[in-house]
Amino acid sequence: MSDLVLHNYFRSSTSHRVRIALEMKGLIYRYVAHHLRHGEHLEPGYLSVNPQGLVPALVLGDGTLLTQSLAIIEYLDESEPEPPLLPKGAVGRARVRMLAQMIACDIHPVNNLRVLTSLRTVFGAGDQDVANWFRHWVNEGFGPLEKLLAGSQETGTFCHGEAPGLADICLAAQVTSNTRFSVDMSPYPTISRIHAACMALPAFQKAAPQNQIDAE
Repeated sequence: MSDLVLHNYFRSSTSHRVRIALEMKGLIYRYVAHHLRHGEHLEPGYLSVNPQGLVPALVLGDGTLLTQSLAIIEYLDESEPEPPLLPKGAVGRARVRMLAQMIACDIHPVNNLRVLTSLRTVFGAGDQDVANWFRHWVNEGFGPLEKLLAGSQETGTFCHGEAPGLADICLAAQVTSNTRFSVDMSPYPTISRIHAACMALPAFQKAAPQNQIDAE
């Protein structure tokens, strides 16, 4: 797979997920940055690429556009099977998708930049209110996630066994985002342990926000 172009933003947790997957697969891609806080994702040039005006967007060598981080990651996993990001068995695959979606579908949508910006501009929320909002929804999701991970024999060094996969990608990106809002991770020892295991791996390190060309 060649000539991949990733439109993203260093701090976007959804972009972060896709970068991790690309690094895990050892794929070379061109990094195109769009500064979300400066509104670059809403400029005509980018809207002509992705009419939704969101990141990430992955453009394949033939010009095919893929958006939505989980869809992109599953495409990469199907196109480049090694290393696998989902287990072989149907139940294991469903479990990993469940864990990933608890973060990607329940925590992230209410805490993304569009929502946080609206809290400020539409509802007059201050910085502390926004931080409290962010922490509230992380805690709402991480509480049950911690119990599921800690209570399952399927949990190993990573969310599912001894190799990182889709759930770990989502977990690592979310925990990284948490640091900007001072989320207390002490109630989540299993999540913290898995995150530490992820961050010991070169692919996760390379994909980290602070290591991107547009990092501030």
